[in-house]
Amino acid sequence: MTLSASPSPASTRPSLPTRRFGLTDMHFTRVGLGTWAMGGLGPKMTWGDADDRASVATVLRAVELGINWVDTAAFYGWGHSEEVLGAAIAQLPEAERPYISTKCGLRWGLAERTVRVGTPASIRWELDESLMRLGVEQIDVYYVHWPPEDATPIEEYWGELVDLRRRGKIRAAGLSNHTLAQVEAAEAVGHVDTLQPPFSAIDRDAAQDLIPWCLEHEAAVVNYAPMQNGLLTGTFSEQRVHRLADNDWRKTHANFTGDNLARNVALAEAMRPIADKHATSVGSVAVAWTLAVPGVTAAIFGARQPAQVDSLVAAAGLELDYEDLAAIASAIETTGAGHGPIFRPVPPQAGTAGGGGGVPVVRR
Repeated sequence: MTLSASPSPASTRPSLPTRRFGLTDMHFTRVGLGTWAMGGLGPKMTWGDADDRASVATVLRAVELGINWVDTAAFYGWGHSEEVLGAAIAQLPEAERPYISTKCGLRWGLAERTVRVGTPASIRWELDESLMRLGVEQIDVYYVHWPPEDATPIEEYWGELVDLRRRGKIRAAGLSNHTLAQVEAAEAVGHVDTLQPPFSAIDRDAAQDLIPWCLEHEAAVVNYAPMQNGLLTGTFSEQRVHRLADNDWRKTHANFTGDNLARNVALAEAMRPIADKHATSVGSVAVAWTLAVPGVTAAIFGARQPAQVDSLVAAAGLELDYEDLAAIASAIETTGAGHGPIFRPVPPQAGTAGGGGGVPVVRR
């Protein structure tokens, strides 16, 4: 795939805040680019058509603005997202390329449906396919996308990732969409470098157990959907949902319909005064809220247009203060949006520094 754009020289790129990635020697910027929507048509859960040239330009814009990692998966567009990302990074000198995270465990075209597969042989084959599509020799972070449904024990599929890490085919190994019990079983086989759970001001369940576990075991947390698939961007309404393409999976999802939609939109609107205060976007506030939770290393935001990166990269350095976090906690409670623990900031005089912006937060 040959799709050209013009990356900026490294010397002109801004420096964004980073966090150490678990126990590895990598340091990730606090936000990274997600490429699910760049996959375009293919699997059932699609975001509609994608413009590959715009997608490549989006990756290059993210790097230009200082973002140093990009997240993808073999499943996104049935390999197409990886191909687009490969085309983008091919335009960058090797020393300037971002870290790449991708995932295995979802096979398409099997029995005319997508199947969650965990056999070691499948994982090795999938890794080789991803390396080819991305045009790289090593994957920085490799996740098992979902727990397998083919009866492969976690000791086998996680053991394969541990072996791939030992052999240098991947730098770090992680689990996405796994339960705490599964994570603990994997840890008994070999260290879990990172987890990738969904986590936002709407979906707060990971804060119940997974994020505290990572904090205790020095594993990186890279949360996805911090803006809840667009709901917390401040741009959604019932009318916009109706305008979504028929092949956009969000159109019929429970979060985007009925009372749930109304509550979620109300929560986003409650973040608008905070965004205005910091001269940023509602989406940036939503992302920064997740980064204020102790144990969260970095957050993924999805984009497929360069302008979307421009509006969200500010979240990497946005530090919400006590009043901001208190207002969001109150809005979650008042609107009844979402599920999971509500994080409340500790008044400045009552605690020591911690969490986002030096403000300690506690689950209640």
